[in-house]
Amino acid sequence: MRLNQLQPAEGAKKPRRRVGRGIGSGLGKTCGRGHKGQKSRAGGFHKVGFEGGQMPLQRRLPKRGFTSPNKGLVHELRLNDLERLPVDEIDLIVLKQAGLLPNNAIGAKVIASGSLSRRVVLRGIKATRGARAAIEAAGGSVETE
Repeated sequence: MRLNQLQPAEGAKKPRRRVGRGIGSGLGKTCGRGHKGQKSRAGGFHKVGFEGGQMPLQRRLPKRGFTSPNKGLVHELRLNDLERLPVDEIDLIVLKQAGLLPNNAIGAKVIASGSLSRRVVLRGIKATRGARAAIEAAGGSVETE
């Protein structure tokens, strides 16, 4: 088999329908659109969800829930990540410059994953209970404003 010999399977490609080409084609006169009505006319269609003037489903159902605009902008950090940073005082700007957080991040939270053997001071960064204990055990501190 060669690339220039590839072709679709038998019966996989159907010829396109030619509408409005006489009664013998099977799609003459009304061209498969039926008689009268909005959908039979040229340019006669409506927006998705339109129900002919009846109150559409998406407007009949009650509004429910809430989507936070800040969702996904607070990121998790591990203790290992703090271990690798060359600085002792860590805040959001330091983490963004180190490439541990994207530039659109508005917050960070340290989770107790991995280990920390040196003293670090967190400023304006949250930490879980276990992570806070690990940081304080290593001689560091967590300062949340």
